[in-house]
Amino acid sequence: MKDFKILQVLDKIQFIFVKMGVDYEIMRKILHIKLTMDERKVPTIFNQASNKNKEEQKYGYIKSLWIYVLFGLMLIPFMGFGQNYLFQMSIAYAMIIFIIMTTLISDFSSVLLDVRDRSILSTKPISARTINAAKFMHIFIYLTYLTIAFTAISLVVGLFRQGIVFFILTLLLLVLINIFIVVLTAVLYIAILRFFDGEKLKDIINYVQIGLSLMLMIGYQVLIRSFEFVNFDMVVTFHWWSVFLIPMWFAAPYELLLNGDVSLFTVIFSILAVVMPIISIWLYLKLIPTFERNLQKLLNTSKSKKEKNNRLKTLLLKTICRTNEERAFYRFASLMMKQEREFKLKVYPSLGFSFVIPFIFMFSFSRSEAIDYTVSMSYLNIYFSMLIIPSAVLLLGYSGKYKAAWIYKVFPIKDYTDLKKGSLKAFLIKLYSPLYIVLSIIFCFIYGTRIIPDLLSVLVASCMYTVICYIGMGSKIPFTKPYNEVGDAQSWKTVILLIPLGVLAGLHYFLTAHVSYGAIIYLLVLVITNFVLWKLAFKRTKTV
Repeated sequence: MKDFKILQVLDKIQFIFVKMGVDYEIMRKILHIKLTMDERKVPTIFNQASNKNKEEQKYGYIKSLWIYVLFGLMLIPFMGFGQNYLFQMSIAYAMIIFIIMTTLISDFSSVLLDVRDRSILSTKPISARTINAAKFMHIFIYLTYLTIAFTAISLVVGLFRQGIVFFILTLLLLVLINIFIVVLTAVLYIAILRFFDGEKLKDIINYVQIGLSLMLMIGYQVLIRSFEFVNFDMVVTFHWWSVFLIPMWFAAPYELLLNGDVSLFTVIFSILAVVMPIISIWLYLKLIPTFERNLQKLLNTSKSKKEKNNRLKTLLLKTICRTNEERAFYRFASLMMKQEREFKLKVYPSLGFSFVIPFIFMFSFSRSEAIDYTVSMSYLNIYFSMLIIPSAVLLLGYSGKYKAAWIYKVFPIKDYTDLKKGSLKAFLIKLYSPLYIVLSIIFCFIYGTRIIPDLLSVLVASCMYTVICYIGMGSKIPFTKPYNEVGDAQSWKTVILLIPLGVLAGLHYFLTAHVSYGAIIYLLVLVITNFVLWKLAFKRTKTV
């Protein structure tokens, strides 16, 4: 086996591992095997690539880094220009932390939670500290590659524009950030394993990613609101809750060293940027025995609870789905969306974004000008909640268990119309409707009950838009294709299908603003059009 250059770099600092009580030679051998195995693994970011060319997928993680290089161009304005470091670097580090943490959770949770190390290596005379050090360094190596790719161009720009001190300080802080994120994620999983079993943990990993995405989107808004424009200069306003904004910790040392700001908050944040990663490593080392014991829970499975019959649910289901076949497929699609982790990993974060985006646009405009909510039409931002529909409808045709689709041929059914209708209705009722109802309640509280006809129009429009997306995607039979067949052509369809959404929102605005009783007229037209469209889209066709 070939030797890796990164391991040669580690050889030069092996004394650090020796002082920590790690058997460096054993750790190096473990890392060597892991890195060799990783050359055959395709990262999550390339999950949509075709399986046809296996040679091109070798070193998939390294080859995927060009995407992060492209994303990293966003950092150039923050790291290359200006001297208001607390603002600029807070935004930059918020982006960096978001990218690193989401990649860690999506691609490397399996490494942190690898029970094979326990069953294979723990039977050998190898200390748990050495095994966990190998795990940590395995993840740290790849996150270092990612961080270099994401920040390299902006770092070079910063070197020439901001100077050598800025460059060296950024390198040191990036190392501390990577350490802090890996340990923070590990400690989070330790806490989860303490209270839950393996099956629930696997579900929680998905929910953590969704929650992280939401917190980061909300965090950007909170972070930006910590700053105010005063005579075209950014002036920071510190609050007690600013201590919990981690990006500001790592931005504070720039103000301290480069701008000479020795205010209390700047000094406290600078100390936190150095001390917290060190404390996190100490805490991780202390919790290793607990972590190893609780990893055994990953081998356990929890029994699924049988859902009780509910008369109201049964009545509603009979109203929504008119035939027994359609009701059966509705239940089937509901279970698939609830239990299939890969579907949840791909769709649920978009569900969170669709909930947050209407408020981001609404409050962004409200900051620039005073809004009278009693007459304002900014409630039409609720149309942004429909952004989830194209991607969700697309992914309804795919499944990680697609090979089981042979069961459709066994069913005594005349055609697949009921299957398709039941699946779309399951998405609308189980995923989109809860999101829409919560948004509607909040919007009614803000704008008043006058917008109820408009909200009903949005609900009917969402049903119609779902059918439009279904037709635009090629009306696939649900859950019959592997996820790696979701190619660029299908992704482009989701972008093109945003055009009808813009048309629906534009018509709603025009009729409401310029026509008397426009909202009522629009609602009636949508109801009729929606009924006709569903009838035309789901004409029964005989199976072959």
